[in-house]
Amino acid sequence: MSFGSFNAQQQHSVKAEINVVPLVDVMLVLLVIFIITAPLLTNSVKIDLPKASSSPNITKPDHIELAIREDGSLYWNGEQVQEESMGIRFALEAKKPTLPELHIHADRLTHYENVARVMSVAAKAGLVKIGFVTDPSPN
Repeated sequence: MSFGSFNAQQQHSVKAEINVVPLVDVMLVLLVIFIITAPLLTNSVKIDLPKASSSPNITKPDHIELAIREDGSLYWNGEQVQEESMGIRFALEAKKPTLPELHIHADRLTHYENVARVMSVAAKAGLVKIGFVTDPSPN
């Protein structure tokens, strides 16, 4: 668009400007189209699915509480046992369908040799889940 004046002595120059009115019109039309079509794209098909109920099958394996005293005496779930019979007991427990866990309770002053011997017998029998139970109290 050029602007002129009534003064004839001035040199006429053309001023170029961008006309944004058509651009705004196009943007408004596109906006309206997107507003109308967006809900149509998010529709869902309603399906009646069958209802099923299930509960998780949580089976906790048995565990063996084995206590080792300072003098080397062994207690299987509170019952005193001899060290010679430990291999047979561990072998019987290892044949179960779910392997039990071996929880070792050792006195503070128990020699490591006694604990290592029990762990070795248990591992040879096939028990692989062996853990130590400790007392967190400072005394």
